[in-house]
Amino acid sequence: MNAATQTRDDSAPKPDVAADLLSALSGRDGNRDRAVAHRTRRVVLSSLGVIKEQNQDGSRARAVAIAVTLIVLLLIAPLLWEAVDSLIAGEHLADPGSQLSLLACIVCPTILAAVLVAGWMKRRS
Repeated sequence: MNAATQTRDDSAPKPDVAADLLSALSGRDGNRDRAVAHRTRRVVLSSLGVIKEQNQDGSRARAVAIAVTLIVLLLIAPLLWEAVDSLIAGEHLADPGSQLSLLACIVCPTILAAVLVAGWMKRRS
């Protein structure tokens, strides 16, 4: 008999579980669930904001890189054109215009490379 009463005691719901079940069914815990839902919503929205900021930073960096590349090409292209034109026209490399354009064609990419390496080193450290 002792074993039979013990199985009945185990199968009977505990008072805490029954109270929690009744309060959940009656809707008395609605405010607590609402508060949890609001906190979860705030966390998800803040995470979404962080993800959007990271995407904007990446696209902004790409746009700046493309703009700088185009500006550099627009600055170097006339110098290259002048150097090639003067060499094709048969001018000597000792002419001041040819020397200046060739010097600019060497110095501008070197300065650009130095700036890129400096930026890369700054970001890395």
